[in-house]
Amino acid sequence: MSNPSRTPAIWRCISKLNRRIAVTAIGRGRGPRRVVLLLTTIGRKSGQPHVTPLQFEEERDVIYVASARGLRADWFRNVQANPRVKVQIDDRTFDGLAEPITDPVRIADFLQLRLHYHPIMMRLMLALEGQLRCNRAALERFAAGKAMIAIREP
Repeated sequence: MSNPSRTPAIWRCISKLNRRIAVTAIGRGRGPRRVVLLLTTIGRKSGQPHVTPLQFEEERDVIYVASARGLRADWFRNVQANPRVKVQIDDRTFDGLAEPITDPVRIADFLQLRLHYHPIMMRLMLALEGQLRCNRAALERFAAGKAMIAIREP
């Protein structure tokens, strides 16, 4: 029987890959800079900065980032403990204030925005999570238990 408190191996692998991407690709001016940002949070336990590459959307001077792991993502839990973050998008770097969001309606709004801008990628990502329907009601049901942040410059 597995221990639910332990991090699954796939997420440990993704975490290592994310760090490598952050350092070697995006941090050096390469990689998918128009859809991926570097988010620096302060560790809730360690107090040390942690850099995580994450997909984002920017709408009306607000940057939205969803958590694939929902409330369990380390970067999301760091933001809950300390909402002050640093953001790097391409050559633009700024300090921001992150608002944690768990409301399924707001998360469904974000999913619809991503579906509008990236329909093929988003439908594939949703399908991989077992979400085959992309109508509003289905997105709100899917968004229950998920998490995201909205980042604004203070």
